[in-house]
Amino acid sequence: MTYSFDFSSISSGLDALRQGLAITFLIALCANAIGVVAGFGVGLLSQARSRLIRMLVSAFVEFFRCTPALVQVVWFFYCVPIIFNVFLTPVTMGILVISLNLTAFNAEAYRAGIQSVPREQHDAGIALGLSPFQRAIYIVLPHAFRSAYPVLVTNGISALQQTSLLSVVAIQELMYRGKELASDTYRPLEVFTTVGLLYLAVSVAVAQILRGVERRRALRYSV
Repeated sequence: MTYSFDFSSISSGLDALRQGLAITFLIALCANAIGVVAGFGVGLLSQARSRLIRMLVSAFVEFFRCTPALVQVVWFFYCVPIIFNVFLTPVTMGILVISLNLTAFNAEAYRAGIQSVPREQHDAGIALGLSPFQRAIYIVLPHAFRSAYPVLVTNGISALQQTSLLSVVAIQELMYRGKELASDTYRPLEVFTTVGLLYLAVSVAVAQILRGVERRRALRYSV
């Protein structure tokens, strides 16, 4: 191997990479906020009495779980404006498609937790005069969230990594900035190694923070 790495060549593009990382983090944060909340709603609807609602929810979940995320990104960016005459900013559209994908996966994580809520707790909520919405928020959600939390963390980190797919539609997130810098410096190995390390650092940091939250939560409930 005669190739000689030279990371000094990318020093001029560090600001651009930081800007791209900021956009990546913004999209991932917004998508996770939407995905955690909407995933619970979709999970609840998957247990609806109406067969039609269950079929629509199942179609939504299967579409996003069984088609490549890259296809979803391209379809939303190019087909939604043409078919529905809806025009959003690129970052907003990126948040939308990543959050919808995450919602589908989170809904499946919630579903098991929702189904495992003991019938006695539902009966207790009815006896207390709680409305269906109040029972969902105060009884079902805490139980389902505790059950789904490890999977939600994994899905959230995956969503952070999936933001790199948005580079194909020219959203200036981390991967897009990396591709620009690689073209400018002709040092793709150094640039994409740096980009990979940035994704790794952010993913590990987020995972450690969320695991710490989970440990504290587990200790609180064990007391």
